[in-house]
Amino acid sequence: MDKLLIVDDNAKIRKQLEWGLGKSYRLLFAEDRIEALSVFQLHKPQAVLLDLGLPPDDMVVDEGFRTLEEMLEIAPSSKIIVVTGQDNRAYARRAVQLGAYDFYSKPIELSELRIILQRTFQLAQLEEENRQLHAKSFKQQALAGLFGQSHSMLEVFATVRKVASSTVPVLLVGESGTGKEMVARAIHALSQRRSELFQPINCSSIPETLLESELFGHEKGAFTGAFCRVRGKLEFADNGTLLLDEIGEMPPALQIKLLRFLQERVLQRVGGRYDIPVDVRVIAATNINVEEAVADGRIREDLYYRLGVITIALPPLRERGDDITLLAHLFLRQYAAEYNKRVRSFSSHAIRIMLDYNWPGNVRELENKVKRAVVMTDGPVIEPTSLGFDVVSEEEGQSSDDFQEKQVCIIAGETLYEARADVERKMILSTFEREQNIVRTARSLGVSRPTLYDLMKKHNILMTTQAHPPR
Repeated sequence: MDKLLIVDDNAKIRKQLEWGLGKSYRLLFAEDRIEALSVFQLHKPQAVLLDLGLPPDDMVVDEGFRTLEEMLEIAPSSKIIVVTGQDNRAYARRAVQLGAYDFYSKPIELSELRIILQRTFQLAQLEEENRQLHAKSFKQQALAGLFGQSHSMLEVFATVRKVASSTVPVLLVGESGTGKEMVARAIHALSQRRSELFQPINCSSIPETLLESELFGHEKGAFTGAFCRVRGKLEFADNGTLLLDEIGEMPPALQIKLLRFLQERVLQRVGGRYDIPVDVRVIAATNINVEEAVADGRIREDLYYRLGVITIALPPLRERGDDITLLAHLFLRQYAAEYNKRVRSFSSHAIRIMLDYNWPGNVRELENKVKRAVVMTDGPVIEPTSLGFDVVSEEEGQSSDDFQEKQVCIIAGETLYEARADVERKMILSTFEREQNIVRTARSLGVSRPTLYDLMKKHNILMTTQAHPPR
């Protein structure tokens, strides 16, 4: 049976609710904040009826709001319906902003409350099923740490699975931040070499004079400062995988030595005289146009063909569609847990901006923005400003892109803003005309009652069974 926690210091109200709801739910009761949090943490109820006026001063709502915030920190997905005897819209807005599911004013009407609770528990069940499906979907969409559901990424996953079992060299191409090293690690993790070392080296971050020694190692006395024999990355990765990142920055002379190693599978340390056999799989990566680099001599043509037996092109984030929101929610959960924040979701405005943004820094930029937003957000919902987007509020015109679209549509006689508002108003009116009830109207529209009240105020709608007021 579904658990419902009732937090109210009024014994008569608790008795009334026990009589009216006891057959439908497993009821739990608390009279103050301390007891409420204890019961809430122990039983993890799916829904809570929380009276804002709690002891020690039931005329002050701060204790109730404090209880609300602390409950959401314990279980962010719980549905908390705030109940107060003070019919104050400001309390409703504040409660919803803090993460309350809905708002209900005394005196309690059991018939209306039953409808609210029925929908609340239905939504809680749907969200739990969605979380389970999402987790299952993530496993299906994940490949050794990679996530995606777009067609282009599913093709990348399919190619990775095919090449992982072989030992052929792989060339990864794509813009900076698209996850080339993650793909290389996925290939290694799915290969027969998974128990051996994965060794990445960035060819652009090591001075040219040291790169040869870093790759191939050196013998004692090979150059000034070579006081002992040192093995290079290739030897360290023996039987494992070596990632040569930014291969386009490798000096031409060193490309020749790497080509010989790929052909013969032996190497000589700097200053050495003997061939050393090494069995290592080489994966190369670059963010430059490889064909152009070959044409202008930055990459040797024979090395390109040797490295690019299999070439995997990683799509930029802006071309991955809904992967943007999938990854954003993944990073949100990761950093919310890491920083112990109760952030749960993105606002619809933030989602739209993320989908419209060009993402020049790709996945790396998205991760950094979400990480920043989690740190900067105090409530349960991330807004565009927390993500670092310089936008105005939705009511003032959303963003610069919306403003431009608005100017274009003025030519046609009606702005997008006006059209959107008109559709919104008509939907509210037609839904209420069908339902003839505020609660059912909110339910049909998929919004809470406080949200519906705000929309009514915004569009100057008076809900009656009479004719609708003029605009």
